[in-house]
Amino acid sequence: MPDYATLAQLKSALRITDQIDDTLLNTAIGAASRFVDGWCDRDFTIADQAEVREYIPTGPHDILFIDDATTVISVVTDEDLDRTFSKTLNAIDFQTEPLNRLQHGLELPINRIRPFEDGSWPTFRNQATVRVEATYGWPEVPIPVRDATILQASRLFTRLDSPLGVAGFGDMGAMRVSRFVDPDVEILLQPYRRIGYN
Repeated sequence: MPDYATLAQLKSALRITDQIDDTLLNTAIGAASRFVDGWCDRDFTIADQAEVREYIPTGPHDILFIDDATTVISVVTDEDLDRTFSKTLNAIDFQTEPLNRLQHGLELPINRIRPFEDGSWPTFRNQATVRVEATYGWPEVPIPVRDATILQASRLFTRLDSPLGVAGFGDMGAMRVSRFVDPDVEILLQPYRRIGYN
């Protein structure tokens, strides 16, 4: 899985100019990137080349949720339920969504396919009956995702200075590190969050 920020970007944010902690910083970037994956329920891999993936429809006319993709090349179904995937759907049998992929300044990937006209999905006992060839991934890592990764990586790296959860002491006693997600990280990632393919 890719990381969503570079070592140079994190060091610049932390105003670090030496190489002493590069290993720890890289570890923090990797952990923060995987946190972003988990929080958003998706990854932001850059679309590279086409591949084929199989999916299980929930119903014959329901929306089919797929992994994030920049283009859909073909949709083939297993009409006879014998794992042959022999029927290639015509372009008029389905539409990719979201229709308006540029929303509020955010470029969204294709993440679902809707059958229409004569199109329908064969369904049988949670069996994968749809095979989609697509260029899976994102055109680029969104800037808010990069910035959230840098913020979270910074938090993880500086957390090493407070291994017992105490960041310091003030007039009211120990100042403890919050266990919740940084509010700025949550705000940056909220538009990209997909829980249960909603």
